[in-house]
Amino acid sequence: MTTPTQTEPPFVPLRRSGWATRRTPLWIFGALALVVAAGFLVALSVKPSQSQQASDLRGYFGDVTTGVGSCAAALRDSMTSYAAVAGGDTAELGTARSIVGYGASNCEVASNESLSDFANYQVTESLDSLHLAAADNDVITWAFDATTYQQDMLAALAAANAPAARAKAETALGPALAAVNAERATIDAIWNAAKRSTGDATPLPNLTAQAQAGQNASGVGG
Repeated sequence: MTTPTQTEPPFVPLRRSGWATRRTPLWIFGALALVVAAGFLVALSVKPSQSQQASDLRGYFGDVTTGVGSCAAALRDSMTSYAAVAGGDTAELGTARSIVGYGASNCEVASNESLSDFANYQVTESLDSLHLAAADNDVITWAFDATTYQQDMLAALAAANAPAARAKAETALGPALAAVNAERATIDAIWNAAKRSTGDATPLPNLTAQAQAGQNASGVGG
């Protein structure tokens, strides 16, 4: 039997290149390790100390007071004046209307320059972990609720000489006051947590409101 003729070329083993494989020098790995370690040390050095955070928190509370202090003071005056009228001091009616009207306007972001500035406030970087930006948003909501509350007071004062209309207007005061207090409680919770975290003992900015047990500090009731 005849063997078929092979047409393929004979197998020739490949010869290894004479060039050696280049390995990454060990010093590069060492340099990379140093870079990583340096980055870690920089991160540690950037992290603010508790004392720095406490100092910055005091500054922050001062900025809050500057931003919303006039609104809070106006709300206090409105509550005091309205309570006098609700308690039977009819001679206070005209003054109360003026005070409450001013207070409502003074808690509007568009009408109060300090409050408007605070609406764009940026919390310092060292306090980023304390959730103060959320509290700032809540402060603006609180001011909005304070405006609504004082507008409801104004409606009740406008109807002071019409018992049925006044009684109807006064029914809105309880829920409006509750909204102001609820927002304040949310804000105070964030601020108190920040104080505990930093060890700061600065009193919280006074956002006013409360008076609800038997009411009548502008919540009416008796």
